[in-house]
Amino acid sequence: MIKVLTDRIGRPWLKMIAGAVAVIIAAVYGISGYVGWNLTHPVRKPVTASPASVGLPYDDIAFSSRTDGLRLKGWLLKAPQNRMTVICAHGYRQNRLQQDVPLLAIARALVDCGVNVLMFDFRNCGESEGAITSVGLYEVRDVLGAVDFVRAQPDISQKVVLFGFSMGAAVAILAGEQEPEVTAVIADSPFADLTSYLKENFSVWTELPAVPFNRTILSVLPVLTGLEPDKVSPVRDVGMLHGRPLLLIHGEADADIAISNSEGLQRAYPAARLVRIPGAQHVKGFKTDRELYLTEVLAFLSAL
Repeated sequence: MIKVLTDRIGRPWLKMIAGAVAVIIAAVYGISGYVGWNLTHPVRKPVTASPASVGLPYDDIAFSSRTDGLRLKGWLLKAPQNRMTVICAHGYRQNRLQQDVPLLAIARALVDCGVNVLMFDFRNCGESEGAITSVGLYEVRDVLGAVDFVRAQPDISQKVVLFGFSMGAAVAILAGEQEPEVTAVIADSPFADLTSYLKENFSVWTELPAVPFNRTILSVLPVLTGLEPDKVSPVRDVGMLHGRPLLLIHGEADADIAISNSEGLQRAYPAARLVRIPGAQHVKGFKTDRELYLTEVLAFLSAL
């Protein structure tokens, strides 16, 4: 009799608990889907300045991404000495200005040293075409399209260096791995492997608790967007640079993408040089120690 009564009382509670768990799981995955969609469809930042603001003449340019042919917008800054051409790759949720660096100030220094600079907006950023930000998977095509553009210009140096920041730094390494015509790569604050990074750090961008959302967002992203983060791994294939120079720059106080990412890349590719900027937060190396930053970058370029 007691067992029968317990069973009758317990079954409704079990059903309620099971229902509550189902609701929580559905809510977690619903939130994960919503956040994942927003992360891959960020609001565009408008291009609110131009190289003229730092006294540089420039050409408005447009070119197509390699493979899928999206129309990308940017600027070409020509140096009279025409020593080489640096293609800049901006970070996530940024545009060609990368104002948190700020990139125009670096471009000014490069042009003053005889280096051409190409600055452009990745797909789904600034003034470029595209409807999704893939955090490296498809942006590689954009950098390769910029390389194709440079190679089609008879009046600028074909010695091409890629210079990326944050997401753009990882993309620059990936593009250099794929394109043997790239002479060298400079990567400021890259992640080493996207899946590993997101599993640990998604909450930096989502402001959601790491558990359970980091892993659930990763699980729904491929379903919702077709993106495959495991294909975005600079550290896995960095050896494909085949001895070409790689300069890594990373702030020691970077809480967004820890310096351990650049350390891992250097271990995987001993030919790389790692410049550590004491006290610098994410992509703040130039702001923190302008003299050290430019000395290292210009010395690296001069040695090519």
